Amino acid sequence: MKLLIIEDETELRNTISDFFKKNGELVIAAENIAEAEDKLLRHQFDVIILDITLPDGSGIDILPIIRDSQENSGVLILSAKNSLDDKIVGLDLGADDYLTKPFHLAELNSRIKALIRRKVFKGEKVIQFNEISINLSENQTYINDSLLMLTNKEFTLLLYLINNKNRVLTKESIAEHLWGDNIDFIDNYDFIYTHIKNLRKKIIAKGGEDYLKTIHGIGYKYTSI
Repeated sequence: MKLLIIEDETELRNTISDFFKKNGELVIAAENIAEAEDKLLRHQFDVIILDITLPDGSGIDILPIIRDSQENSGVLILSAKNSLDDKIVGLDLGADDYLTKPFHLAELNSRIKALIRRKVFKGEKVIQFNEISINLSENQTYINDSLLMLTNKEFTLLLYLINNKNRVLTKESIAEHLWGDNIDFIDNYDFIYTHIKNLRKKIIAKGGEDYLKTIHGIGYKYTSI
């Protein structure tokens, strides 16, 4: 999962970021509207956590921008205000959920997982691709009902490939999905080949088929055809 946190409270922003990073998610953070707009133009996110009260304006003001640039993203609004008006305006402008501060990280996590299932995977709790089964609630992958042990990056990569099956994915798009802003410090994309090789090897070792096709000079395509 690729997550954008737009929150000006440093401690809360870091707490949320650390929580999801420990769960193996890719997290990018912004502390104001200007920084958030830059991230939204550069990346595509699965879920956006948006604080209403920001130093350079209201988070509600950038909801139209989010909806224009992030068509398939889920948006969860955070606010210290338990205001019905804020909630209604946010939901009317395209937010999917609303959580009032203070909150428990476990509840935030449950809300985010529900958004992912609803927005990205159309409500499915289990993603099935032939003999490959991915349990989104458990973050576990199975080959013919046998558990496939993957690293966090390999799990994210496989989910990304299956979610974009039959599409040609460039090495740049894969790198950006796995590493976010950190790709600015990467000289080449050799590491993508390493992750692809390891994922392919593990799937085949468990008796799975190799659906990953190399598109020379461009990237990869995941297809059963």
